[in-house]
Amino acid sequence: MKDDIRWAVRHVLGSPQRLRFLLRGGPGPFVTLLRFLRTVVPQAASALAAIRARAEAIPDERLRAEAVASAEQKAYHVAGACILATFLPPDLQRAYVAIVAPLETIYDFLDNLCDRHPDVPPAAYPTLHRALADALDPDREPGDYYADGPSGGDGGYLRWLVERTRSGLRGLADLPALAPLFAEAVAFYADLQTFKHLPPGEREETCIAWYDRNRERFAALEWYEFAAAAGSQWQVYVPLFLAMAGEGAAIGAGYDAYFPPVAALHVLLDAFIDDSEDREHRELNLASLDGGDARMRERFARLAGDAERGFASLPHPDRHRFVLSIMALFYLTHPKVAAQGMDARALRLLNCFAYQGDSR
Repeated sequence: MKDDIRWAVRHVLGSPQRLRFLLRGGPGPFVTLLRFLRTVVPQAASALAAIRARAEAIPDERLRAEAVASAEQKAYHVAGACILATFLPPDLQRAYVAIVAPLETIYDFLDNLCDRHPDVPPAAYPTLHRALADALDPDREPGDYYADGPSGGDGGYLRWLVERTRSGLRGLADLPALAPLFAEAVAFYADLQTFKHLPPGEREETCIAWYDRNRERFAALEWYEFAAAAGSQWQVYVPLFLAMAGEGAAIGAGYDAYFPPVAALHVLLDAFIDDSEDREHRELNLASLDGGDARMRERFARLAGDAERGFASLPHPDRHRFVLSIMALFYLTHPKVAAQGMDARALRLLNCFAYQGDSR
């Protein structure tokens, strides 16, 4: 984790365009970034180290490999998922990381299983993803997540991650307000994970039909933007943060501010840097459906503008502008960008976020 983030920071500071983007509103975002790097990242790394140690004890060789790979290769995800902890006092910071690190690991582990494990049939996708619903609802009876595959034993690893998340949520005063938002977020996420792993052609048709069933609510989106938004975790992490920050009255507004605009941008940025990998594995890449770079920049700018309007209704909107800016900056400075020769494209995309977080 630290190596990936250190690499990104070094390349942000070494790129005049990226450094200007970071400092365009003054030194505040840079100071906040340092606070994130010095306080939250070490905590996220420590939590992930404990998770990896547990993953290495999984009896089944293939499940163990996928669990360890998710802890190693997606550590960047865990750090990013914890970024809002930067704005919490130390005790709540630790509590937030203690919930989000195992929860993000569930997302990443299940994604690995659905993408890479040869013995995960389509019927297993929704069954596996019940782990997320259980993790986010401490009152649910935990299920058998492997009932439909894959075979082999994980030594209780996934159930352990679920219980670590649940234990952190227990006692939250605002849990009743969070519950319906968490339930919707998980339902959309599980649908996407099921649909996107269908065979090429069928997966696109199924996602379009799915969007059509939800078109009235999300009429401003393209179908692939709706799918991208459904595949994000921000609509879980932001309401959780607001509850822990004592801003429970803003939970609904926070959900709406991030879902769909920030959520869609999150997954589209992730897909943008995974372009070569997704083509190699013939996986659905939602960023490739924008219709060219100009159209992609137009849609990114629109989504960023929608996010800005949502942030304006929240307490401390600069915090959320910071999150969106750093998310865009770090994705568009990821080592995969340089490896694929996409730096010029990435800088043009970064300009779509240029007005976010300024001091007006």
